[in-house]
Amino acid sequence: MDKSPPIRSEFTPPSAPRLIEANELPDYPVDREERLEGHYFTKFWHDRWLNSQLHLTATLEVQACALNLFFLSKKQTPVGTLPDDDAILAKLLRIDLALWRDLRTRRITPLHGWSPCRCGDEIRLNHPVVTEVVLDAIARREARETSNSQKAVYQRLRRLREALGGLGCGKEVLADDLLIERLDEWLLHHCHGRRTHSAYARALQHAAADGWFAKGGNRRI
Repeated sequence: MDKSPPIRSEFTPPSAPRLIEANELPDYPVDREERLEGHYFTKFWHDRWLNSQLHLTATLEVQACALNLFFLSKKQTPVGTLPDDDAILAKLLRIDLALWRDLRTRRITPLHGWSPCRCGDEIRLNHPVVTEVVLDAIARREARETSNSQKAVYQRLRRLREALGGLGCGKEVLADDLLIERLDEWLLHHCHGRRTHSAYARALQHAAADGWFAKGGNRRI
């Protein structure tokens, strides 16, 4: 049974805490090891912000702190979360702790929308919109890396075909996608760095010795 101590819900002001059990909290969906290095900008939905309760009803002082917390959370661990600690939050915002505690007593506070979550064995704060932006950034990065990888493979196979053509291979060989993939895989394991004319020749010698050019020798299994 989880014996973690109850914690205060951020939906209620510090003067009227509501205790909840740690095992009731949702798990944060981003791993602690996830990083967004080189992520120097962030998606920001201006319409959502301009029509939000925070923007429409909070003081400018509260709005400024809230926006800074959105951006500061991108540099935290896990990315997109905040520490559940008033002293640290005040230091992150570079404001006096007394001022921060005063802002926390307002009807709309800088932590509007933030709520506790579990990050492994740590309790931190997360915000649904910030989490949405983080997950979108990770998905976009992964899609970009996949696209770049596919482009790299395409260029490598194109150069391989050109080199084989220069070595006298016929159209039938150059059109054999599986043979080309097998040659590329062999080169990846045996030719580190820039692929030279001799490297391509060695790959062809290995393919011939291994029977890859024999009838059915390069059939997909």
